[in-house]
Amino acid sequence: LQFPIGPNLITTVSLFAGIAAAWALALGSHQWTLTGALLFLVCYVLDNVDGEIARIKDQCTSFGAQYDTFVDWIVNAAFFIGLGWGTMAKTSNEVWLWFAGSAAIGATINYLISLSDSSNENNADATPAPRPKGIAQWSAFILREMFRADFCFIVLALALFDVVHFLLPAAAIGAHVFWMARFVRGARKFHA
Repeated sequence: LQFPIGPNLITTVSLFAGIAAAWALALGSHQWTLTGALLFLVCYVLDNVDGEIARIKDQCTSFGAQYDTFVDWIVNAAFFIGLGWGTMAKTSNEVWLWFAGSAAIGATINYLISLSDSSNENNADATPAPRPKGIAQWSAFILREMFRADFCFIVLALALFDVVHFLLPAAAIGAHVFWMARFVRGARKFHA
């Protein structure tokens, strides 16, 4: 807060950390996977900091919100592609790259849907979000908000044991379930 650094610069540094994480994961060795997981954690921390800085410094803009969403998409898609590439190189099995491609496509669909939602999400009022009701809303809430918020810690924990690639089959399907959860009636109201 004391430095003359704006939220969009923080978002840009987050982008570079995310791309560097994907590159490190693509190298495939355990050491590079750990490095990638740490860079991914840095990316996530900065992704949360940029919005807080924007609100505290009263520098919230429509461009900043759209830029943040764009960077999230690029980082998530690059993460899965990098992880798939590194796992394919390590195992000589192309199925990992197919899993990664499916996850990146799911992230892309989610981003494209978010473009149509952006005006609603960015203009949310200050009233507290209601609690989810029913199993469908709770399931969508857990999938979309709670797992998303903790994903970098899941990656880091798996990287310690060199099993981050276990995420790829789940992500190949889960990324599509994630964007489909946007269409659960009332699920968009709830945020962690």
